[in-house]
Formats: sequence, structure tokens, C-alpha cells
Amino acid sequence: QVYLVESGGGAVQPGGSLRLSCAVSGGSSNTYAMGWFRQAPEKEREFVAAISWTGNGREYADAVKGRFTISSGGAKNTVYLQMNSLKPDDTAVYFCAAAKGYPLSEVRDINLWGQGTQVTVSS
Repeated sequence: QVYLVESGGGAVQPGGSLRLSCAVSGGSSNTYAMGWFRQAPEKEREFVAAISWTGNGREYADAVKGRFTISSGGAKNTVYLQMNSLKPDDTAVYFCAAAKGYPLSEVRDINLWGQGTQVTVSS
């Protein structure tokens, strides 16, 4: 059985950077498209970024384009989200996600979820 385990969240000041990691345990991300979603308090879970299983396709939500970068590494068993120029509006729980299909941008597209990691941007 495949599990997704996130790490790298924390608190940072506006303009700062964080790097989230998602380790695929019990299998390989080679057969999954991978992505990141986030959920702020009292808001619905929303798409952030996605990468195809080949690594050649990448998509971003408009709110994070130019600031966030999704990548894969470690024999494609780890997916990263580099977040730069963070804003208070980026504060949320970030969830790693895996899907059999690509592209993925909706919650209904997702087959597996990680447990989530908190990102707080505040001065």
C-alpha cells in the first residue's frame, strides 16, 4: 500500500521561503501524477501545483505562479514544493496528493492524500 508523508512546513515571515517534501512510501510515484493542495481555515481545499509522472508536465494555480515550483527527485519517490515570496494568504495546511490521471486540479481527481503540513506566513 502506498503512503504519502509530507514534511517541511513551519512558520515564516512574509517574503520568506519554505520547501515542502512529500515522500512516497510503499511504492513509487512513477505511476502517479503528484500534486499539492492547500486548505485554509473555513475554506475549501484548493489546488496549488501538479507534476505528471514523467516530470515533463507541470501546472500551477494562478495564485502561486512565478512563486512556487513543483519538482520530483530521488528516483521520483519524493515530490517537492519550493515556495518563495510567501504571503499571509499562503497560510494553510498543505496536502500532498497522488492521482492515476493527469492533469489533476480537482479534489475529485485524487486517489491518495498525505496527512498535511501546516504553513504559516505572518510577521
